[in-house]
Amino acid sequence: MKMYLSVFRIRFINNLQYRAVALGAIITRFAWGFMEILAYAMLYRASNAVFPMELSQTVSYIWMQQTLIVLFSVVFSDGEIYSAIGSGSIAYELVRPMNLYGRWFCQSAANRVAFTMLNCLPALLVALIIPKPYRMSLPLGMGQFFLFLLSVVLALCVVVAFAMLMYISLFYTLSHRGVRVIVTALTTFLSGGVIPLPFFPAPVLAVVRLLPFAAMQNMPLLIYSGNIAGVEALKGIVFQLFWLATLFIIGQLTMQHSLKRVIVQGG
Repeated sequence: MKMYLSVFRIRFINNLQYRAVALGAIITRFAWGFMEILAYAMLYRASNAVFPMELSQTVSYIWMQQTLIVLFSVVFSDGEIYSAIGSGSIAYELVRPMNLYGRWFCQSAANRVAFTMLNCLPALLVALIIPKPYRMSLPLGMGQFFLFLLSVVLALCVVVAFAMLMYISLFYTLSHRGVRVIVTALTTFLSGGVIPLPFFPAPVLAVVRLLPFAAMQNMPLLIYSGNIAGVEALKGIVFQLFWLATLFIIGQLTMQHSLKRVIVQGG
C-alpha cells in the first residue's frame, strides 16, 4: 500500500501547480451553475406540477455538482495513460514492481482530487453567501454530512474503477478519441450530470437507478441535498459498495487478460 499511496501523493502534489487552470475552472463552474439554477427556478415558478425535488434541494444539488464536477468526471486529464498505451511506453510501466491496475487507479484518483481541491473552496464560499433562493443549503445534521462524505469517496472510487475499464478498452483500439466521446456522453447523462436522476421518467429511472452510473455523482448529491436520508442513504451507500467491488474485480480480470496479449513495437 505504501507504493500506491506514494503514487497518489506525487500525482496530487504535481497537479496542484496548475493554478491558472483552476481559476478558469472556478469562473466557468460558477457561471454555468448559476445559469442552471436560474433555469430551474423559472421552471418551478411557471409550472404547477409536483417536482421530485424541492427547489432548495435542486439548488444545493447543482452547486455541489459544479463544485465536485472534476471529482466525478469519468473522462478527465489522464493523458499520460492514453500516451502510454498508444506510444508503446507501457513497456516501461510493466517492468515496475507494481500492479499496473493499482498504479493507474491511484494516479487517476489523485488527478481528480488535486483539481477539485484547487477550485472547490472559492465556489463553495460564493454558493453559501449569495441570497436565497439561489443559496446552497447545508446538510441537515452531522450524520447526513458524514454519509455525504462517505458517499463522495465511494463515488470517486466507482468513477475511477469505471474509467479503468475505459483505459483497458484502449488496448483494442487505434484511437482513444471515439471511446472518450462515447463514455463522456453516456456517463454524464446517466449519472445525473445533465439533470438529476429523480427528474427522469419513471420507466427510465427504474432501469437507470440499477446501473453503475447511479452510484457515481447521483448518490452523494442526492444525500447532500436531502432528497434521500436515513435508511435510504445507507442503502445507497451499500449500492455504491456493490458496484465498486464489481467494477474493481472486472477491471482486474480484464487487465490481466489484456496484458497477456500486449505487443510493444512488434516485440
